[in-house]
Amino acid sequence: MKLVTFFAFLFALLIAVSAVPTAETNADRMRRGLTPMRPRNLGRATPVDSASKHKPSGGGGNGQSCSSGPVQCCQSVQKSNSGSLLGIILKLLGIVLGEVTDIGLHCTPIDVLGGGGNQCFPSSAQTVCCKDNSYSGHGINIGCSPINIGL
Repeated sequence: MKLVTFFAFLFALLIAVSAVPTAETNADRMRRGLTPMRPRNLGRATPVDSASKHKPSGGGGNGQSCSSGPVQCCQSVQKSNSGSLLGIILKLLGIVLGEVTDIGLHCTPIDVLGGGGNQCFPSSAQTVCCKDNSYSGHGINIGCSPINIGL
């Protein structure tokens, strides 16, 4: 009888110890296929979050950088009027433009940080920033605005 009581007590102790919650990591939860736990400090700002932050600078110092890609050297920049020859070519290529915009033809990217000034040759070519360079394989860039990098 004492032996049965001893094993019953040992079994109850073993179950009580195994029932104590342990710290579970998100890696353990994800390994079992569960979603990760939410952060404990949800909604409370940390000292890093509440510190004042500086605004980002404008970029390349000379102000001549394009947010949509590299600065381009285009041999010709024209309006994309639907009645013009350029408008007809754009429609044949499947490029539909909703409004009149400047189109750069035969454009190549140039390096304005190279220190060589305006690298756009010949002198009749224009240095531009274009909003859409995805058709550059056809020699066409869309939404081009002239810029001056020879400062």
